[in-house]
Formats: sequence, structure tokens, C-alpha cells
Amino acid sequence: MPVGAEDFSKGLNAYRGGDYAAALKEWRPLAEQGNALAQFALGFMYDEGKGVPQNHAEAAKWYRRAAEQGHASAQNNLGVMYGTGEGVPQDYVEAVKWYRRAAEQGNAHAQGLLGAMYDEGKGVPQDHAEALKWYRRAAEQGDAAAQYNLGQMYRTGQGVPQDH
Repeated sequence: MPVGAEDFSKGLNAYRGGDYAAALKEWRPLAEQGNALAQFALGFMYDEGKGVPQNHAEAAKWYRRAAEQGHASAQNNLGVMYGTGEGVPQDYVEAVKWYRRAAEQGNAHAQGLLGAMYDEGKGVPQDHAEALKWYRRAAEQGDAAAQYNLGQMYRTGQGVPQDH
């Protein structure tokens, strides 16, 4: 069992039971010691205001720590923050960087968001073929937004032959 796994599980059980204070008590020390799961969880708590005052800058700090260790969901969430400008300055190039890292690990939400960035030319040059590639990967994993966007590309013939 990885170091801290038992404490993380205690925190997860507390969180699921709505005892956010107990979850925080278990997760904060682990997060401060470098545990990526606990860092992501702490980021999520700050992002949602669960057991702590909602603070997007604090959420971004914890997401970044986990993201830099390769945590795909933290990478995705940090990308979202850069895309929207919550907790960090809005920066589409930075958003794309984090989406790509998560997308390459198979995170369907990040794949769909990366597709949208290529589709709209935000943070990257507009490239419908690249958008199609990422939408398809996300759609094949069941991401509903990506499925819709992929359908729209076929409906309009953007990046693919039109096919109703």
C-alpha cells in the first residue's frame, strides 16, 4: 500500500459522508508532503468551497502541484482554470498545455476541451483536423460534449466531408 494511502482513504470516506472537516484533516498533511491525490482533492475542495471557503487561487495552487506530478484530472482542471481565468490569469496557451498533458493520458474531458481549442483557434492555430482527432478520442470514451461537437463537424462539413 502506498505511503499515506490509508489516510487518503479515511479522508475520502469522510468526504463522501459529507464530513469535509475530517477529509481536510486527513488530506492537508498528505498534500503538504507531496501526495498528488491529496493535492488534487484539496484543490477540488477549494474549487467547490467544500469544507473551506471557495478560493479559486488556492484551488489552482493545489491543482498545479498535483498536475506537475502527472495527475491527469488536476491537469485538466488547471487547464479549465486557465481557459476561464478563474484563480489564474486567463491564458489559452497555458490552458492548451495542461489539456494536452491530460488528454495524452486519456482524460476524455481534456480531449474534448483540447478539440474545442483547435476548433476555435484558442491558444493554438485553428486546425479542424486536429479538433476532429481530439473530439473523436473523447467521443469514443463517451464524452457527450465531444460527441455533439463531432456530430456538428460532420453536419457542417468542417474538417470532414459533410455527412448528415
